[in-house]
Amino acid sequence: MTHLELIAKIEARRKKLNITIVNLSKLSGLGTRTVNRFLAGKDVKLSTVEQITNLLGLDFAGNEVVAFNDLQRRRAKEKALFMVSLVQGTSSLEMQGLEDESIRKMLLKMEKEFLTGSYRNKLWVA
Repeated sequence: MTHLELIAKIEARRKKLNITIVNLSKLSGLGTRTVNRFLAGKDVKLSTVEQITNLLGLDFAGNEVVAFNDLQRRRAKEKALFMVSLVQGTSSLEMQGLEDESIRKMLLKMEKEFLTGSYRNKLWVA
């Protein structure tokens, strides 16, 4: 596999997931310029390629390691957990912590919203 073929696979996956370059860089912990250099075919560190491919559920050859739907579900779960933790943290500060069952229901509802609801387009926003 050539460098350009790998980049093409990464770009296809990025677009399929609807991740902007800015969000790809934020979520992978890389600078936007670094991501742009890589996508332009310039040489970058192997760790850069690894961070990008891991985030997208690909291996070093651009092969799918994590199925598209699994990757989306994992991201929805992460994002839902973050959002619910904000609510729980605020509630705890007000001495009104939520019950475990309420938290579980909120998590499931948020995950569903990120996968199929109005927030679907915000799934990969950092």
